[in-house]
Amino acid sequence: MTRVTRGLGTKKRHKNLLARVKGFRMMNGNVFSRAKNALAKAWTNAFIGRKLKKRDFRSLWTIRINIAARQHELSYSKFINLLNIKKVKLDRKALSNIAIAYPEVFKNIVDFVK
Repeated sequence: MTRVTRGLGTKKRHKNLLARVKGFRMMNGNVFSRAKNALAKAWTNAFIGRKLKKRDFRSLWTIRINIAARQHELSYSKFINLLNIKKVKLDRKALSNIAIAYPEVFKNIVDFVK
């Protein structure tokens, strides 16, 4: 039986992984064992970051709506409560965009819910 060496597959696997970590700092970008760990950590942080991004944007929208509502003598919580009472179905992202781009439309919304 002939001898089978696994060098070709290993080299390809190492090369693919090292291509993914190109630009990483110090030995994390060119030593396979370090690169493997660095890539695992990077993917973990990327996964966490995708979840945090959603939280960050919602808090940003809340802050923007709060600032815009306070210009019309309403707090954020009272404004959202009045929206729910009047059954206005606008999400926070849309309200935030309206407050920034179209302040006069936002004022009409505030006047409607008051």
